[in-house]
Amino acid sequence: MIVLVNGYENYINGWKGVAGFSYARFLVNSMFLAVVAIIGNMISCSMTSFAFAKLQFKLNKALFAILLLTLMLPFHVKLIPTYIIYNTLHWVDTFLPLTVPTFFATNGFYCFLMVQFMRTMSNELLEAPRIDGCNTFQIYIRFILPLSSPVLVTVAIFTFISVWNDFMSQMIYLSNPRLFTVSLALRMFVDATGQSSYGSLFAMSIVSLIPLFVVFIIFQRHLIEGITTGSLKG
Repeated sequence: MIVLVNGYENYINGWKGVAGFSYARFLVNSMFLAVVAIIGNMISCSMTSFAFAKLQFKLNKALFAILLLTLMLPFHVKLIPTYIIYNTLHWVDTFLPLTVPTFFATNGFYCFLMVQFMRTMSNELLEAPRIDGCNTFQIYIRFILPLSSPVLVTVAIFTFISVWNDFMSQMIYLSNPRLFTVSLALRMFVDATGQSSYGSLFAMSIVSLIPLFVVFIIFQRHLIEGITTGSLKG
């Protein structure tokens, strides 16, 4: 009984938050970053992948090879240059470094995943609307996006999980507790120089896992379909 009461108090104390902000604030910040990143990746990566998969232009293969090479570039290699750029733009301590790049197809893995999926689409199926008078953008909006719904859901799930669990980028660019996410908030429960609230830390860790479980359970079928469809048809 004492254990249950103490556990209940841990959730209450943890939900009160740290640095004068409720834990709900950190959940909202993480959710905001995740939603914006999902929208940015789905728009930019789908457009980029459509160009690589279905449009013929000069340096198509060369540019796609460069895109794949970015997958091999460690995050730490570009850390200092990107920080200098964002600091020059006065973006540090804002959400901009964590959201704006997603609208420019900076994640090569998502582009690669979508390209492989779109290459399985029949070219004849896309030529039919062109004959009827649709331009390239209309084909992308009316045909490519609806047909790509499985891989779009997969990218959305991966983006949500990566942003929700991200710690390094958020720690580097965010210093105002008002902008902290769940990852940074959990770290604040452990104070290396003072008293640490391990009970609240573990309680809020469980709360932070709930959105991940909910998203995965709801979209599990779409996630598996989006990953396997391209490989099965390829």
